[in-house]
Amino acid sequence: MRTERTLLAVVHNATAATRLLDVLPLFAEDPRVQVVFTCPDSSAFTRGTAEYLAGHGIPLVPWTEALDEDFDWALSASYGGDLHELRAPLTVLPHGMGYNKFLETGNGKPVFGLSEQWLMHEGEVIAEHHVLSHPEQLDRLREYCPEAAENAVIAGDSCLDRLREAHGLRESYRQSLGVTGEQKLVLLSSTWGRHSLFGAQPDLPARIARELPLDEFAVVLALHPNIEHGHYPWQLRMWLRDCERAGVLVLPEEDLWQPAAVAADVTVGDHGSVTYYSACLGTPVLLASAPHEAVDPASPVAALLRTAPELTGQNLAVQLGTAAQAAEMAAATALATSVPGQSAALLTELGYRTLGLPPPEQPGSFRALPLPRVQRPEPGAQWVRVHGDEVTRFAAAATTRPAGAQLVVHVDSPDPRLLRRADILLGERFPEPGRWIALTLAEFPHCEWVACPAGPGWLAGSRTGHVVSFTGTDLPQAVPSLLYAREGQGLGLPGRLPFTAGGGEHETQLTVHYG
Repeated sequence: MRTERTLLAVVHNATAATRLLDVLPLFAEDPRVQVVFTCPDSSAFTRGTAEYLAGHGIPLVPWTEALDEDFDWALSASYGGDLHELRAPLTVLPHGMGYNKFLETGNGKPVFGLSEQWLMHEGEVIAEHHVLSHPEQLDRLREYCPEAAENAVIAGDSCLDRLREAHGLRESYRQSLGVTGEQKLVLLSSTWGRHSLFGAQPDLPARIARELPLDEFAVVLALHPNIEHGHYPWQLRMWLRDCERAGVLVLPEEDLWQPAAVAADVTVGDHGSVTYYSACLGTPVLLASAPHEAVDPASPVAALLRTAPELTGQNLAVQLGTAAQAAEMAAATALATSVPGQSAALLTELGYRTLGLPPPEQPGSFRALPLPRVQRPEPGAQWVRVHGDEVTRFAAAATTRPAGAQLVVHVDSPDPRLLRRADILLGERFPEPGRWIALTLAEFPHCEWVACPAGPGWLAGSRTGHVVSFTGTDLPQAVPSLLYAREGQGLGLPGRLPFTAGGGEHETQLTVHYG
């Protein structure tokens, strides 16, 4: 197919790739424009970039070849590498919320994206256009690198525009993330580096999840891609195993933090962009890490760090359940963009002017945020308390048993230390459920009840000889705890058993076969 212009997308790492893939549909859907991708291999986090792009059906042109060719326009979402050697007018977008962080170099602490080190080469400004979202960034650019200020373009924040536009799909995102009823969705967000949430407190996601009632809260973790690409996937999976055992949904794709941010009731974060974007959406923010020394004190993120409350180690459920956005936060979030909702139009005008083409009659637009195709993990071991008809469940660890709690363990991914201590064991849909119940009770003498899916519902058996089937509930894993509690209190097993969990009302129908 013959095209009229060629656009070179310069991808430094997976994080920059996500921002470019947000913006490129404005031009890539135009049959007059061919987009070509390359990677300068200058980022410390380049590893994984080629694989990420290959997953989107995008091959890379070698950087040395890209430097030898003429292009009509080059678009990047980061700095670094020999960008000055490109044979094309270069436009650079921020790959996060503006420019806030210091990057240590020698004795100085230049602000990434606003300092001479990134913007100049041998006295010449590298980029034709420095895209900014707000005049406050231009003020800092004039202070830190006045030569580049003449090339600044205020074009809004494409990411924030997409997030705000997606608000109408909030319930769709919540249910796609496994949030049910009146559950509160807690988004844990970590940027990269030793001062980040995950860098400073890698055990925090699991600790939070284990202190929150499972039926009242859902916990989602969004990690900056640099964490995985800096350590490699297997190691990160090992570090995350405990928080997944605690029921934390670790978002598997780089762009799923966006629908999670729209869906969240509260965000626990640090000095990364996700925390700031959450605040811009009006979501209450609590800081697990607030490294003021890591950000430009004149930046919007620094203003957020000075304003948002810090998460303390006590009464997490109360803090997260009652968090509210401070009125003072409005001053910090107002610095996100000076042209809300206009980013697509402004970038389209800039791009087609640079390409030397008239915009199409129907200009391109940003894509809607994706629906997460994920499944929130159910903790394989749970502490369960039963008070009357109320069930409260927590993710369990191999620690001291809480007062009055039953230990319920699923046989699929157990901690051996917990298996032998379990009061109740849950199984899969086995071919012979009755045989499994009998032999499991014989094998685990501490266990009082076992249950597994069978027929249209579940089948449960007790050490005292009860065999009960039950149907009709969307929370079947809670029913054996009710049966165990009633048995311990000398109560009978009725045909209809209503109960509550997390404020939601449930009911199951029982059929007693023996006992």
